[in-house]
Amino acid sequence: MAENYITKQAERGTVNISEDVIAVMVSAAVTEVDGVAGFGAATTPELIELFGRKTQTKGIKIRFIEDKVTIDVVVNVKLGGSITDIALRVQETVCREVESVTGMQAVVNVHVTGVTFDK
Repeated sequence: MAENYITKQAERGTVNISEDVIAVMVSAAVTEVDGVAGFGAATTPELIELFGRKTQTKGIKIRFIEDKVTIDVVVNVKLGGSITDIALRVQETVCREVESVTGMQAVVNVHVTGVTFDK
């Protein structure tokens, strides 16, 4: 992942932000959302193709497309909450965090692949 960077041209030179830095921010933001049980694995053929076999357990895929950061997040949710509400909160939280730190527009796709039960 580290070979991909956001590059911003500034007056005194360039600023490069590693894809790994964005992934760490996304991970922290996702874990803050109430109702998220953790990261899931890419289980469908479409998700495995998107994430690739090497990174499927990480649950985060970052792509830089033009002036946007496109983020795919695979999560498991806790039973008892609205899956749609939890996914929307993940989108809002991740977008807010990434946009405030990078200054770039974020697009967040949330893939819910599992539900966990309290013991």
